[in-house]
Amino acid sequence: MEMTGQRRLPVDRKAAWDALNDPEVIKSSVPGCESMERTPEGFDLVMRASLGPVSARFKGKLWLEDVVPYERYTLHFKGDGVAAGFASGAATVTLAEDGDGTLMDYRVKAQVGGKLAQLGSRLVDSAAKKTADTFFEAFEKSLAGG
Repeated sequence: MEMTGQRRLPVDRKAAWDALNDPEVIKSSVPGCESMERTPEGFDLVMRASLGPVSARFKGKLWLEDVVPYERYTLHFKGDGVAAGFASGAATVTLAEDGDGTLMDYRVKAQVGGKLAQLGSRLVDSAAKKTADTFFEAFEKSLAGG
């Protein structure tokens, strides 16, 4: 699965970068996130997710690579929902000045396996888009102080 998009954030690039690197902001923005703990390599994450008839608790890891402060990074993720299957991939985020705000471009590549893969790409892609939209609504609300 691949997904790309662009969002205009109502804050300057430094504030957007700081929020994208704040575990509490990210945790509160990720739908179904139960915990996010810092580790020497990145973060351990636990979340609940439902995709069609498959609902599971996923345990996973997040880590950053290709970090250029205030400009871009690639967030890698790997998660296992035991009987539900697994998901892994990477999201590249790039920030650019845009007047009094910031343009955030993102590109996500992900793979799913197990029961998740059996659901079909249309359902997986639709769920991924909905999850991304929910994340960005919560993230933008946190940027606005809500």
